[in-house]
Amino acid sequence: MPSDPLIDSQHSDEIAALLAVASEGSFIAAGRRLQRDPSVISKRVAAMEARLGVRLIERTTRQLRVTQVGAQLVDRLHNALVTIAEAQQEATQGAAEPRGVLRLALPAAMGRLWIAPMLPDFLRANPQVSVVADYSDRFVDIIAEGYDAAIRIGELSDNRLIARKLSEHRRMLCASPDYLAQHGIPGTPAELADHNCLRFSGLASFPEWRLFKGNRHQKVMVQGSLTSNDGESLLDAARAGMGILGGGEWLMSRDLEAGRLVRVLPDWLLDGSEGGVYLVRPSARFSPATTLAFKSWIESRFSGGPPWSPPQP
Repeated sequence: MPSDPLIDSQHSDEIAALLAVASEGSFIAAGRRLQRDPSVISKRVAAMEARLGVRLIERTTRQLRVTQVGAQLVDRLHNALVTIAEAQQEATQGAAEPRGVLRLALPAAMGRLWIAPMLPDFLRANPQVSVVADYSDRFVDIIAEGYDAAIRIGELSDNRLIARKLSEHRRMLCASPDYLAQHGIPGTPAELADHNCLRFSGLASFPEWRLFKGNRHQKVMVQGSLTSNDGESLLDAARAGMGILGGGEWLMSRDLEAGRLVRVLPDWLLDGSEGGVYLVRPSARFSPATTLAFKSWIESRFSGGPPWSPPQP
């Protein structure tokens, strides 16, 4: 069986010699770096060229130049060595005990309602970890701003991140029984135009509501007496019988279960069912043990369905 060039010691010596020559610019400097005689370095590069059947270094009496093929090979070898080093780092970090500071970026309302009450359990399970939790509905660049992980709702577009889908995300329409008794129950999306609609200004389609039922979709330009970028304030208004609210299931689930709100147009979803609730982490580096511990913990909390789902009988 042929030997693996990254495992065979002779090939490893050849790779080290080529990388040192490319970096230092001469056999003498490369030999000094590797603590080998320059003639040994030259022989190792020549052996590699003979084995590969291609010239990697152009040599003259006065100068040395890496060929185009040699430069491409050096670049690939550098990337391979970085991958090996990262794999070793990942193994070391994965075995370490979670400790230190964990910085989390969490969505404002959903984070306060559902993640914040659970965080004490994570801290009790990981006594060497302290959490810095920032709650905001603004877009957070977790790489640039130094966060270890974030919870995001909706669709993801940043391919620099490692994403783990925790649950589906559904937006629906609800209102209080008192409001519907007084103003009637809309039977079609078009009838929403005749109702007082409580509008969330952070919706991607604002001020339009886009409703989906299977392959059918309908757009409605809704009006209402209250518009806000805060879902909880709109929820308060819906409870008080002010109008029809369009929002995430996570926002209204407790009120639906208690009967304070009821579904409106229950066969239709607001903005379809695209996206989900995600845990995202930077992909530029391997996650430390603290982040991996949080990942495992939050996944366990969503494993039986999101915490806002009604308990199964």
